[in-house]
Amino acid sequence: MTIRYVAPDFTQPHLAKAPPARTVVAERDGVLPDGFFATTNLPTYVKNADGSWVLPREPRMDGVLLRDADGIWWVREGRRVRAGDHVVVGLAEDGTEGVLVHANGFQSDAGPGGDFHFMSSSVSREKPIDYAMIARMLVEEKRRGGYVLWVTGPALVHSRARDNLVWFIRNGYVQALLAGNAVAVHDIEAAIVGTTLGMTSDGEPTAGGHAAHMRAINAVRRAGSIKAAVEQGLIAEGIMHACVVEEVPYVLGGSIRDDGPLPDVYTDAVKAQEATRAHTIKATMAVMIATALHSIAVGNMLPAYYEDPQRGLVELPTICVDASEFLVSKLKDRGTHQAVGVVTNAQDFMSILRAAVEREVLESDAP
Repeated sequence: MTIRYVAPDFTQPHLAKAPPARTVVAERDGVLPDGFFATTNLPTYVKNADGSWVLPREPRMDGVLLRDADGIWWVREGRRVRAGDHVVVGLAEDGTEGVLVHANGFQSDAGPGGDFHFMSSSVSREKPIDYAMIARMLVEEKRRGGYVLWVTGPALVHSRARDNLVWFIRNGYVQALLAGNAVAVHDIEAAIVGTTLGMTSDGEPTAGGHAAHMRAINAVRRAGSIKAAVEQGLIAEGIMHACVVEEVPYVLGGSIRDDGPLPDVYTDAVKAQEATRAHTIKATMAVMIATALHSIAVGNMLPAYYEDPQRGLVELPTICVDASEFLVSKLKDRGTHQAVGVVTNAQDFMSILRAAVEREVLESDAP
C-alpha cells in the first residue's frame, strides 16, 4: 500500500479568511502566557501575517509554538521559552485562529481512512508480525541515509539478543542508541565478567554473581568513561564496544534506582531529555524494544512525521516491541499515535529481524 501526504487546501474559505496566529510575549523565562497553544506530534501549520502557512521546526507533542527574531516558527519545550519570546496563544486546532493541526494528511492509495495508515492497526499478540516489511524499511533507511533511533531496555541484554543488536550497529542500521544505565551496565558486565545479572549465557547463577555488575561499573569508573574503557581494551566486545568503534552516539538516561551509575550516564533528567531531543529531531525511524520508561519518554519527543527534501512530509515509522500488549497501548494512549505494536520477546524479534534484513539485502541486490 502506497502512503502519500496530502497537504491542506489553504484556499478553503475558513483558512483563507483566518487571521494570522496570535502571539503574546513571555514575561519570564520558562513561564508561558495564559492560553498558550499546546502542540501535538501531528503536522501543524501556523499562519503568518502575509497569509502564508508554514510548518514550525523541530515538532513534538507537549511543546509550544514560538516565533524567533528572524520570523521563523519553532516548537519549544516550555522550560526553554525565554522572556521576550513571542508565544502563540489560542485553543483552536482547525485553523480559525491561525493554527491548523492536519490530522488526516497521510492517505493510502485507497483513499483517506484515518490517521497514519501504516500505524493504525490494533495491538495484539495474536497478530502476525510482518518482519519482511520492517526489514525492508530498515534497508531503505540505510540506503537513503536515514536516521534510525533504537530505544532499548535491559531485557534485550538478558535475553541474549545483544549479539544481534551489535550486528545491526556494525552494519549501519543504528544511528543512535537511547537507553538507560542498566543496558550499558549489563552489556559491559557481559563483556568484562562474562555474565549478565550474575548469570552465565546458559542462565545459570554464578558464585558472587550478585556483585558482578558492580565490579563492571567500578572498572569503567576507574577507566574514566565507556570510550576510555574500550580504548584501553577493558571492553572488547558487546553493544557499547560497537557504538564506540562504529562512532554511533548513545544517550544513557539515568533513574533514581541506578547502581553506580556509569560515568557516561545523565543523572540530571532535564539534561538527559535535551540530549535525547538532539536525536529525535533528526529521526526518520524508531525501533523501541523492551523498555516502558524510555519508549514513552522518546515517544513524547518524536513527531509523527518528518520532512524529506525529496519526498516532502513522510510518516515516521515507530516500532514498539514488548512481551506485553499493555506497553504499546500505553504508548499510544500517551499520544504516540504512530507506534506500531509488536508483541513478542526481544530475543525472538532481534534474531528474526536480523535474518529478514539479511534476506532483504540479498534479494534487493540480486541481478
